[in-house]
Amino acid sequence: MTTNVIRTTTSVSTRISAGLICLFLGSTIVFTVGLSHISAAHNAAHNTRHSIGFPCH
Repeated sequence: MTTNVIRTTTSVSTRISAGLICLFLGSTIVFTVGLSHISAAHNAAHNTRHSIGFPCH
């Protein structure tokens, strides 16, 4: 039985950049929806916000 192994390497700077981009996008989504006064956005994320301890009202 033969197995094909594909190995990829990424530089540290690429991983740090990807992590920072994900952190920025995630924070933007959480705080945009979390601080939104639109009732549809509020209701859609209400239980999730309370489960992670994010105050919404």
